[in-house]
Amino acid sequence: MESYFREYGGSVLSTTFDKYCYVNVRHLPRFFDYSTELSYSKIERVQSADQIDHPAIRNAMKMLDMHEIRLTYEADLPARSGLGTSSSFAVGMLYAFHSLKGRFVDKRKLAEEAIYLERVLCNEAGGWQDQIAAAYGGLNRIDFSDEGFEVHPLIIHPDRKKTLNDNLLMFFTGFTRFSADIQAANNLSRQDKIAQLREMQALVDEAQNVLQNPDADLDGFGRLLDHTWRLKRQTGKAVSTDSIDELYQKGISAGALGGKLLGAGGGGFLIFYVQPEFRSSVLEAMQNLMYIPFAFETSGAQVIHYSPETYEPRAPLLTIT
Repeated sequence: MESYFREYGGSVLSTTFDKYCYVNVRHLPRFFDYSTELSYSKIERVQSADQIDHPAIRNAMKMLDMHEIRLTYEADLPARSGLGTSSSFAVGMLYAFHSLKGRFVDKRKLAEEAIYLERVLCNEAGGWQDQIAAAYGGLNRIDFSDEGFEVHPLIIHPDRKKTLNDNLLMFFTGFTRFSADIQAANNLSRQDKIAQLREMQALVDEAQNVLQNPDADLDGFGRLLDHTWRLKRQTGKAVSTDSIDELYQKGISAGALGGKLLGAGGGGFLIFYVQPEFRSSVLEAMQNLMYIPFAFETSGAQVIHYSPETYEPRAPLLTIT
């Protein structure tokens, strides 16, 4: 959260994984009585960007001077689920817009533009980590300060990284919510939360050491997840619910060493760190939830197909009366 790290600094450990959102953008042929068509959870057909309901698309088109486009969006995961889908969409959309104009954009600029789009132009409460993760990809330590952010890839032996991946089990709770609403309700800038936030920040160093030190017990990462989740629950009443607490305790009772609710809180996905001998018992305990297998990925935002298009803006209309 910018209100925190501008004063105290900040750090997160973040990884991307093999679930994706796809943004397809091309110029709309001029056969229709509308100039722009957008397809996401709804369909919009408009004559100008000012008429667009979707705030991120509207502001991104105006920011990058986009006109006469057809945009389609689809995703492997539901929106409002704590896995950064909105920021992934923002990053993917901006990347597609730049590409359609034939412009190269690096990962830092992509992350910075997505942060500006969501936090400034759309005025949505929230942190910066999701936009950075979506742009850069991979397992990283991201440090924040008054000067901005720095991304440091974590170098981990492939076998150790695979063990970490295998020991993480993710489940969908079925509850979704707007991250910005949760952040606003929690008001993490309040002084009575600073102690918990600073302790959570200090845990990043410990977690990084567990992951990168080949002599460290990797199970310590699971215990740190439990520690940080219990701290996070103290930072706002909207972070968890009685239902989430009950599900979390079921996982711990079945043998998980630790876990957390991903994202701002209130719903979405639960992740647990589970030793191999307890894997089946945790899966059985959580059988009423959807289990989501996943694998770490390293590429972040990427263009998977590019066809250059010739586009000439419409000539302005001149009306003489």
